Amino acid sequence: VTLNWQTNTETNNSGFDIERSIIKDQWTKAGFIQGIGNSNQTKEYSFTDKNLSPGRYKYRLKQIDFNGSFEYFDLSGEVVIGVPEKYELSQNYPNPFNPATVIRYSLTENSFTSLKIYDVTGREITKLVNEKQEAGRYEVIFNGSNFASGVYFYELRSGSFVSQKRMLLLK
Repeated sequence: VTLNWQTNTETNNSGFDIERSIIKDQWTKAGFIQGIGNSNQTKEYSFTDKNLSPGRYKYRLKQIDFNGSFEYFDLSGEVVIGVPEKYELSQNYPNPFNPATVIRYSLTENSFTSLKIYDVTGREITKLVNEKQEAGRYEVIFNGSNFASGVYFYELRSGSFVSQKRMLLLK
């Protein structure tokens, strides 16, 4: 979710807390954007909220002055993050990699999920995920610093879905 806003002028502006609510009137801090302090010019701001689970979200800004006083600005509308339409195991990135790479995947339903790494002989070398997970999008980092250069395979199993991909560790 990317939020964009602007100010026409600023006086004593330390910055903005970005707050998110999934349940009515229960707000959590999603991030902070530094203010410009004092200005008579228009200033544009942007904040990206990443890796959200499926659900309905509302946002508000808490503008904070350098002296600690603050004012809330509710953002209109609601953001809906849906459940993925299909299971997916993406190619790791970067590939080839040294020493770490990112593996992304999507689940369409709540289910027990495993993400395992295998060497070229088919021997399991590590489990990155081995738990029940909710439907949604995920990203896991595989650090290969303790492994030799070469070809490795990663396999995602969730419900009846099974998919494998190949990756290359170059040191």
